[in-house]
Amino acid sequence: MAHDPETALDFILTADVPDPARRMASLLLLDTLGVSAGAHALAPARIARDFAVDFHAPGRPEHAAPLLFDGRQASIPGVAYACATQIDNLDGHDGFNPVKGHIGCAVVPALFAFAEARPDLTAREALDVLAMSYEVGARAGLALHATVSDYHTSGAWNALSVAAIGCRLRGASRLQLREALGIAEYHGPRSQMMREIANPTMLHDGSGMGAMVGAMAALLSLRGFQGAPAITVEASEAAPFWSDLGTRWTIEENYIKPYPVCRWAHAPLDALHGLMRDHDLTHDHIAAVRVGTFTESAALYPHMPQTTGQAQYSLHFALATLMRYGHVGPAQIDGPGLHDPGVAALLPRISVHVDERHNATFPAHRMADVTLTLTDGRTLSSGNVHARGGLDAPLSEAEVEEKFHLFAGPTLGPDRTRALWTMREKLLQPDTMFRELADLVSAAP
Repeated sequence: MAHDPETALDFILTADVPDPARRMASLLLLDTLGVSAGAHALAPARIARDFAVDFHAPGRPEHAAPLLFDGRQASIPGVAYACATQIDNLDGHDGFNPVKGHIGCAVVPALFAFAEARPDLTAREALDVLAMSYEVGARAGLALHATVSDYHTSGAWNALSVAAIGCRLRGASRLQLREALGIAEYHGPRSQMMREIANPTMLHDGSGMGAMVGAMAALLSLRGFQGAPAITVEASEAAPFWSDLGTRWTIEENYIKPYPVCRWAHAPLDALHGLMRDHDLTHDHIAAVRVGTFTESAALYPHMPQTTGQAQYSLHFALATLMRYGHVGPAQIDGPGLHDPGVAALLPRISVHVDERHNATFPAHRMADVTLTLTDGRTLSSGNVHARGGLDAPLSEAEVEEKFHLFAGPTLGPDRTRALWTMREKLLQPDTMFRELADLVSAAP
C-alpha cells in the first residue's frame, strides 16, 4: 500500500460494492440501529446526547444533523460523538475478530449525520458508503495492531472510517481525503483497551471520541486544514493490510452479537447455554461451573456489577445471569438487574481459568469450554465452543430480527420497530431513498 496510496483514496471515493457486501451492510445497519434504540435510556447515552445539544450545537442550520432516536439536533461532530457513545455503551453491536473491536458503532451514526445534507442520497448509495467505511476501518485497525505495542480501543482507528464517510458524501478531492485521513489518525484516541477492561466505565471502546475526531477531520480538510500522512494507510509496514482492498470484503466477516456484553464472554455463554438446553437444566441443577477460556476473556470483571459498564464487561455476572434466567438481554445488564440477589447467589459457583488452547486461536476466533458439576454428582462438558454470530457459528437472519425486536421494541414500540425492520430489504431496492430510513430514525421515541 505504501507504494501506491492512491489505491486506497480511489477506493474510498469511488468503490463499487458487490451485492453480498451491500446486503451485509444493510443487515449490520439495522442491527446497529436496534442496539442504538436499546441504549437510548442508559445514563451514558442520555449524558452524551444532552452534552452534544448543549456544547456541540451547529453555528448555522445547514451544519445541523439529528441525533438518533432523540428528536433534537447537534452539529455533525456532536451527533457522531453522542450517537457512537450511545451505541458503544450497550455492548451488543457488531465487530470484526482480527481487530478485536467494532466498526459499526462509529460509522452508522456518521452516515446519518453526513447524509442529512444529502436528500438526493439513495439507500443503495448509502449502503455502498457504509460498506466502504467498514473496509477502511478493518484495515486501519489491522495495521495499527500490527505496528504498535499497546492494544488500542476501536476509536483509534474507526476515526479513519468516519473521515472516509464524510469525504465521500461531501465530494472531497483525493488531496482533501488524504489530509482528512491524516488528521483522523493523528488525533484518533489511542486509549488502552485493557484499562477499560480492568475498570469498566462509560468510556467503553473509545468509539464516541473516534467518531467525533473522524467527523471533524473530514470537515476540517474540506476547509483546507492539513494533516500528517496516515501511517496506518501509507507506511510500508501497513501495505499488506491494504493489498486486498476491493477483492476481500471484510464486512462479510463481521460478527453480530446475540448478547449485549463483551464478546470475550460469548463463547463461555454459548457453551453454558448449550449444556443447559441439551440436558434440560436450570440453575438449581448446577453446583459448579468451570470455564476454560483465553486470557482476555478471563480478565473480564469477576464481581457483581455496580454499573451497566461493569455488567457489560463481565464474565461471571453474565454466566450467572444466563444460569438464572436462560438469557442475557438489555434488561439484565441495567437497573434492577444489577442488584438481583438470585444472580449474586450464583457467582461463587463459577470459576474461570486460562486455557492455552484458546489463547492459541485468539483473536481470529473466540473459543471456550465449560464443565458443569451437577448437584447429583454428574459432570458435563461442552467441549470447545465458538462464540456465535460470526463465520464460525453465524446467526440466522431470523435470529438477528428477533434480537432487533428485543433491543428496539421496549424503546420504540412494536409499530415503529416493525417499520424499521421492514427497511432491511427495502434499502436494497434501487428506487429507495435513504431519507426514508433517516426519518424513521431521527424522531424521539
